[in-house]
Amino acid sequence: MHGGQDHQGAALIELRRMLDDGRARAGLNKTQLAARTGLGRTTVSAAFQADGGVPSADTVAALADALKLPHGRLLELRREAAGDSGTAAGDVSGPGKPISEWEPHALEVHPAGPAKTTANPDIRSRRMLPGYVRREHDQVLARTVEDVAAGHSRIVVLVGSSSTGKTRACWECVQPLAEHGWLLWHPFDPTRAEAALEALHHVRPRTVVWLNEAQHYLGDGANGERIAAAVHHLLTSPERGPVLVLGTLWPEYATRYTALPAAGEPDPHSRVRELLSGRMVSVPEVFDSAALAGAAEFAASGDRLLADALTRARADGRLAQDLAGAPELLNRYQHATPGAKAILEAAMDARRLGVGLHLPQGFLTDAATDYLTDTDYDLLPDDWAERAYAELAELVHGKQAPLRRTTPRPARRPPSPSSPATSPPAPAASGPVFRLADYLEQHGRTSRRHLCPPASFWHAAHTHLTSHDDLDGLAHEAKDRLRRLWAYRLFQRAAYHGNVDALTRLAQMREEVGDREGAEALYRQAAEHADTDALTRLARPFPSDHLIVG
Repeated sequence: MHGGQDHQGAALIELRRMLDDGRARAGLNKTQLAARTGLGRTTVSAAFQADGGVPSADTVAALADALKLPHGRLLELRREAAGDSGTAAGDVSGPGKPISEWEPHALEVHPAGPAKTTANPDIRSRRMLPGYVRREHDQVLARTVEDVAAGHSRIVVLVGSSSTGKTRACWECVQPLAEHGWLLWHPFDPTRAEAALEALHHVRPRTVVWLNEAQHYLGDGANGERIAAAVHHLLTSPERGPVLVLGTLWPEYATRYTALPAAGEPDPHSRVRELLSGRMVSVPEVFDSAALAGAAEFAASGDRLLADALTRARADGRLAQDLAGAPELLNRYQHATPGAKAILEAAMDARRLGVGLHLPQGFLTDAATDYLTDTDYDLLPDDWAERAYAELAELVHGKQAPLRRTTPRPARRPPSPSSPATSPPAPAASGPVFRLADYLEQHGRTSRRHLCPPASFWHAAHTHLTSHDDLDGLAHEAKDRLRRLWAYRLFQRAAYHGNVDALTRLAQMREEVGDREGAEALYRQAAEHADTDALTRLARPFPSDHLIVG
């Protein structure tokens, strides 16, 4: 027995020595190493700490990548140090394993970016976490952790809407306990409620009980009240502490569990209500100005995930929702049905070429057809468009959809003094309009920047778009891509809807092909609207007939 423990200890010492030597050669401190690997600062520190637990395989792999060390040897040492299993030495007497052996995504912290792959097929893809911006609820959690570290048992349940950062806050708050060898137990199998009820009575001191999505435990019809009673017994039994119980809930569940029943009605959540009383902490929907400033500091220091998210979410402060939804939005696009994917790509091209936020359904549907292969087009069912829009309306984390129906707010600006009081408003698109998710718009601007939209896109724009600015912008884009006939037709539509500059562009195109009379007529139309380019052109003589080519 002692020989086995000695061997495990020697393997752990050798593992730390190799990591420490690699860090020294790379000239990195632990903060820099954490930034390079995407791991938490505490996780990195624990991997080097003499009295820390055995780091997880993913942690060792990330450090090996960053320090250019041999994966195979380090992972072998890690397995030897763990005794050829990922089980903590004392797991036979109670549930849980050291916090340092958990990965945050295994505890349902939402991924926030594409998976980082390695050349080694034995190493799982890893996702980085953005820098963590502390907010008011984190102060409550920090004080709670100080209490449990001092020997007191506590429970905190974070209440907030989907993807507001509740689970990440719980993960960050337990990191100081990892340094002191605390365990973390996430009851999950065979069901969350069954796992919790079966093992709550065996939880040992210095254990974090992880009740993420606590409605699955406390709201369970058969066992919720019994679980609440078991948690209460755990917290109020001094010989079993200290323990920390962390939970998360959506507001609607918190309201349901804490509401008092009407007189004479059954009270299905009496024990849950007592357990939650005074233990719930609200997580705000949005980042306030101070939190946004903190995120900006991380971004300025090289945090690309936060930098990207700020470009999309700074205005409304929904930074956590953006980070949580981005990977799933990309996944939904990449695995969409052919019709849905074609609509998304038409929307991406429209936005990157300057069309406004609100995209008419008729435009998107007609534009999508040439994005499909011949086979996919032939296999489309009659109701393919309805199915595609329904698919794209399904929400991901953060209440985001790849493409959502929206209602533009009406303009409330007074008419300009020079315009007639009876001038009609600008024409609006008929039928439903949709908005592309900001993350997918940004993805399209980079992934599709070298692609030219197909003919169906230009035809649909000519047929359905009514904004003269959108039409004029697309006409320029078509001309730049040598789609001159579409450019001309789009300039015509823009001019029809009131864009004076488009008249000048049409005149220039007529002049380029030698149609002097047509060009002059268009310049005169533009000059009637005080277009300075047209007036300047009319002030110069047109080339004589023998100089005109065409």
